[in-house]
Amino acid sequence: VQLVESGGGLVQPGGSLRLSCAAPGFTFSLYYMSWVRQAPGKGLEWVSDISRNGSTYYADSGKGRFTISRDNAKNTLYLQMNSLKPEDTALYYCARRLYFPPTRDYWGQGTQVTVSS
Repeated sequence: VQLVESGGGLVQPGGSLRLSCAAPGFTFSLYYMSWVRQAPGKGLEWVSDISRNGSTYYADSGKGRFTISRDNAKNTLYLQMNSLKPEDTALYYCARRLYFPPTRDYWGQGTQVTVSS
């Protein structure tokens, strides 16, 4: 199992970024997938989940601004982030999530998102 995030960078407040997570090495379509972030000096914070059939779930912090999606044909997970705020600055990880128990068993290395003027 390998998860490789990309798409992070430096963006001004109000800007947008699209994160990608390439997920070769397992049957991607059979798994829930997650985005989780870690801000400097803070713990892990769940951002969003997507189910096998595309149902989506968001933390309050990203509702209305973030959109999670998946392309099962490309084994790729996405996170579209709009209206970014400085408090969105964090290392963003994608993770494979088991349906039950709802644990995350594999993680990528993370991609840095910095929101600053």
